[in-house]
Amino acid sequence: MAELLSGWKRSHYCGEPTVNEVGSDVVLMGWAGTWRNLGALIFIGLRDRSGVMQVVFDESQLDKETYEKAESIRSEFVIAVKGKLVRRSDEMINKNMKTGELEVIASELKILSTAKTTPIYIDDDLNAQEQLRLKYRYLDLRRPCMQDVLRMRDKVTNITRRYFSENGFMDVETPILCKSTPEGARDYLVPSRVHPGNFYALPQSPQLFKQLLMISGCDRYMQIARCFRDEDLRADRQPEFTQIDLEMSFVDADDVMAVNEGFIQRLMKETLDIDVQLPLRRITWHEAMDRYGSDKPDVRFGLELVDVSECVKDCGFSVFTSAIENGGSVRAINASGALSKITRKKIDELVEFVKIYKAKGLAWMSMKEDGIQCSFAKFMTEDQIQAIIEKTGAKTGDIVFFVADKNSVVYASLGALRLELAKRLELIDNSKFEILWVTEFPLLEYDEEEDRYVAMHHPFTSPMDEDIQYLESDPGRVRAKAYDMVMNGNEIGGGSIRIHSAELQERMFKAIGFSKESAWKQFGYFMEAFQYGTPPHGGLAYGLDRLVMLITGASSIRDVIAFPKVQNASCLMSEAPNVVDEKQLKELSIKVDM
Repeated sequence: MAELLSGWKRSHYCGEPTVNEVGSDVVLMGWAGTWRNLGALIFIGLRDRSGVMQVVFDESQLDKETYEKAESIRSEFVIAVKGKLVRRSDEMINKNMKTGELEVIASELKILSTAKTTPIYIDDDLNAQEQLRLKYRYLDLRRPCMQDVLRMRDKVTNITRRYFSENGFMDVETPILCKSTPEGARDYLVPSRVHPGNFYALPQSPQLFKQLLMISGCDRYMQIARCFRDEDLRADRQPEFTQIDLEMSFVDADDVMAVNEGFIQRLMKETLDIDVQLPLRRITWHEAMDRYGSDKPDVRFGLELVDVSECVKDCGFSVFTSAIENGGSVRAINASGALSKITRKKIDELVEFVKIYKAKGLAWMSMKEDGIQCSFAKFMTEDQIQAIIEKTGAKTGDIVFFVADKNSVVYASLGALRLELAKRLELIDNSKFEILWVTEFPLLEYDEEEDRYVAMHHPFTSPMDEDIQYLESDPGRVRAKAYDMVMNGNEIGGGSIRIHSAELQERMFKAIGFSKESAWKQFGYFMEAFQYGTPPHGGLAYGLDRLVMLITGASSIRDVIAFPKVQNASCLMSEAPNVVDEKQLKELSIKVDM
């Protein structure tokens, strides 16, 4: 039967006592982990969020009732123990534990709660399917490694609030129940009971509200904000996630980047004791795509893309020449030293791999000691092969891979191949943190399905001053005052200088296919605010979940979120989403048609 605390007060967390307190009386509370009964001695590893303390129940020093109670303890029982802190004998010291020199000799015991045999083992070496872990997430979170992650997440949020408060930012909450907007991902909708047939939307980000706060005169805003997107999920996407959201007035891009460089420097120092050198390196979007095939490049290794279009434009290989004639390119990656590690069978696997990214195929050239083996050699002259070798820097032992297509396909496929090769060739140093800015993104990108331009980031991003003139005549040429912070091939933060002119904002809406009337219908309250004095402003938002994932070395953002959803946006533990009572639907004027 579960006992009550009856006035007992915890004196320490299990991982807190030190050798300086040996001889003192302590009261510890937590979960029974490891359990050994040696006859007259029972050893229990008592665990809480701080760590583990070994507790010893000695039959010779306890009354019969207390010892029998100790004998009844099993894994995950919740217990409270009174006892004396002592030093372990030298041969019993556990150097792998923070409290490995200590143990508590118990004098009194309360069993506060019993436990059934758990469906997963509460241990860092757990070998269980993720679905089972997420179904019993409250048990999974008891594992020390998961507690460490939650503590680190808490540390990151505390550092964030301190840093931005010190730099003049106000923490302001923005609404969760908002108006639906047509751009971006699909909204999660919330029906209104008091406005039948009308719906709120959960915010995809606080974007409009933080800009309105700048119009309100707040000058510097920050918020650790919950955001929601009803989009097709990928392995590392969540329908609800957390942003570190920022906005500043009377600034340009350099100002925003400078304050955020200070933040990331402080964060890396206080979490991982890593000294980040400032200023961070900056590369343009075009340079990132040309060199790495990605706008979030991992620069911890080489394998850069090389444009060999000039070398092959007059060759007899139609795959290459037709790509160039249609406005695309032929680009290559030289996998230095790969010949000894990547077999012909593995090359065939890579051919299939790039097809995932819409490449029609993957050409290759192996630099063998006895000559060159090449999938397209019969279409090339000796001079053309030599020009490729010189352009790519290929030497004996290398394999050069080629993709020919429109540039978007070439970048996507070779960018992904670059990462895959780095993994297979073990080129990535996971102890390194390489952080940089990617700048000057295209303002707009053409959506072939919708047959119109759409905003690459969002329609409130300002064009670069010198490119405004092309907004109507050549929209694809216009660069944005946008900047992403990239860490080890992951975008951890992105932002821009915003449009602060009502006239320019209307031109931007027109460029993405909105008439003046439709823009005012969707964003009227926002557009109207622009008529009452809007300061130049800009900001940035970090993905908190991804940032914590990188800092902790977790393999998925699900491991740094207390109660995450799975890939189909459901919660295995709570079984959300689920059906609701017909009465509730009727109150909301909703009829389900399936």
